[in-house]
Amino acid sequence: MPSTSGSTSTVEHDQAVGRLRASYQRIPPGEPVRLAKRSSNLFRPRTAVDTPGLDVSGLTGVISVDAEARTADVQGMCTYEDLVAATLPYGLVPMVVPQLKTITLGGAVTGLGIESSSFRAGLPHESVLELDILTGAGDVVTARPTGEHASLFRTFPNSYGTLGYATRLRIELDRISPYVALRHVRLGLDSLGPAIDGIVAEGTYDGEPVHFVDGVAFSPTEAYLTLGRNSDAAVRTSDYTGQQIYYRSIQQRPSDFLTAHDYLWRWDTDWFWCSAAFGAQNRWVRRLWPSRLRRSDVYHRLIGLENRHQVAARINRRRGHADRERVVQDVEIPVDQLAGFLRWFDAEVGMRPVWLCPLRLRGSDTWPLYPLAAGTTYVNVGFWGTVAIAPGAADGDVNRRIEAAVADFGGHKSLYSDAYYDRETFDRLYNVPALTAVKNVYDPNARLTGLYEKAVTRR
Repeated sequence: MPSTSGSTSTVEHDQAVGRLRASYQRIPPGEPVRLAKRSSNLFRPRTAVDTPGLDVSGLTGVISVDAEARTADVQGMCTYEDLVAATLPYGLVPMVVPQLKTITLGGAVTGLGIESSSFRAGLPHESVLELDILTGAGDVVTARPTGEHASLFRTFPNSYGTLGYATRLRIELDRISPYVALRHVRLGLDSLGPAIDGIVAEGTYDGEPVHFVDGVAFSPTEAYLTLGRNSDAAVRTSDYTGQQIYYRSIQQRPSDFLTAHDYLWRWDTDWFWCSAAFGAQNRWVRRLWPSRLRRSDVYHRLIGLENRHQVAARINRRRGHADRERVVQDVEIPVDQLAGFLRWFDAEVGMRPVWLCPLRLRGSDTWPLYPLAAGTTYVNVGFWGTVAIAPGAADGDVNRRIEAAVADFGGHKSLYSDAYYDRETFDRLYNVPALTAVKNVYDPNARLTGLYEKAVTRR
């Protein structure tokens, strides 16, 4: 018999879906529809609204884990932190576990998520077997790759709530060993692409298996690929939840060992390297800052406070410093264009470090709203921070130049953060006509906000 475990019963799930549907019906027609949840991993400000949000309070759990079939039934607002806690005791994890603990499974599927398994496991939506979606018409339908709602299934990824919200997802799970052994390999910019191509083709590097791969470019002349392999060996492991900082270790040691749990969340404690903006990497501040509060959702709330009150920006101006533009983006660049894009980025933007994460579609199918090519390896380049701008520069000038360069290099940009495209360009890049055709079926009264309105106009 399959092993099962869950924190939410099917009865509780059905009751929660009923409350969700009732809350949807209470939102007046013409008013914005949003989730009423405490955390978010979106990085674009949104227009404030007074209407109540959708009640998703009962949709945060794991319904069941089938260890024999290697599947799980999960509620849409379940965080990856809670999902991993339910699957890891079986030696199983989602095929792709995004880096931040409070990303939800539904959010990673309707948006995009990647991690160091994405060079072989693709994107989170590719491991979804079926999902229940609350549509704009107020119905809950079960969408699968084939059948009545196949068009909704295929168009849901990268729709960001414009087609509805996932209430339940059945996903595939992957095996993971108790430990992950790491190698940090330093490479030149021109060597990154060929090394990634070799790993994708062979699943090995220098004769050792590679199960996970990502990397960091610290400067135009210093870049690393971090290669991970599953290991059952019980050796001394590192701990980056205390005084040590993970990303700095990449430069300091050629190899490392982490528990599977700590490997999956290695980036969360310091929000990659962005915790430095709050002083959390200062050794004295770090000693006083409780470890339970050194996590990505806490930093995100601090960013939200700054977005609302602009305290740091006002202090910066009073000191006579140049205004700064927020540049928080993840972009997918074809691997053969990676070195060229990084050189352009160094010359025109100059932010460092940047994250590098290879990915490719897991299968031969493509997905309408984020047209990555099947059989092509891309590298996610992630950069998160601010840059100084000249007096009188237009709002979003740096981000617009990045958007243009990404297109020039044959890439695509994720929509979780600021976007500045004009309507025509946006509709072409994100295949909005295909979205509109499906939206007309499942949201005939246009109750859900459109993708351009969400991503660009911040509604």
